[in-house]
Amino acid sequence: MKSAVILFPGSNRERDAARALKDVTRSDVKIVWHGETELPSGTDLVLLPGGFSYGDYLRCGAIAARSPVMDAVRAHAAKGGLVLGICNGFQILVESGLLPGVLLRNSHLKFVCRAQHLKVERNDTAFTRLYEKHQVIEVAVAHGDGNYLADADTLKRIEGEGRVAFRYCDAAGNVEKNSPNGSVNAIAGIYSEKFNVLGMMPHPENLIDPLVGGTDGAGLFESLGQKAA
Repeated sequence: MKSAVILFPGSNRERDAARALKDVTRSDVKIVWHGETELPSGTDLVLLPGGFSYGDYLRCGAIAARSPVMDAVRAHAAKGGLVLGICNGFQILVESGLLPGVLLRNSHLKFVCRAQHLKVERNDTAFTRLYEKHQVIEVAVAHGDGNYLADADTLKRIEGEGRVAFRYCDAAGNVEKNSPNGSVNAIAGIYSEKFNVLGMMPHPENLIDPLVGGTDGAGLFESLGQKAA
């Protein structure tokens, strides 16, 4: 498996993402600067990491979405290539038009950084095949602008097509009425129409080693590795 982790000015999770890909999927990982116009030859997966691209000026991800490399990312996705956006990467995906909706300031207007339970909505995608359907996992959240919102028609389409990837929940799997950021329907991540693009606010890359508190995030990367194999 060959992976490209896109590095924008202000990214700060690119090394965590690269380590997860290398350690869990045994992927050949290249860090790609945002100013490049092409992805490395043979790229299977593009990962947009977390951080604060361009200092989160304007709207989060809005400037990064217009970086030269994003044309190559869009072309990769259009051909069915896998794309994963985590936290700021999710914001970049919606700003670039690869995913619908928008990510707003957290409803309580505070940055949130904590462990968080998620419910896996489906396990028949390249990103979740090694989880159980409706499995509850624990990863981490760290964001100030994770409040997912879409208009009524878009939300109806996303829900109707089964494109919600994860929902915020408690340890028993009960979907929280008040998510950590106010996201509509407790949405923590969504898929594209072809299910080859995933954007999610929580950080699975930070929970792949028992030394740091858990390994629930590893299942996502293991799923990607199995898909590549």
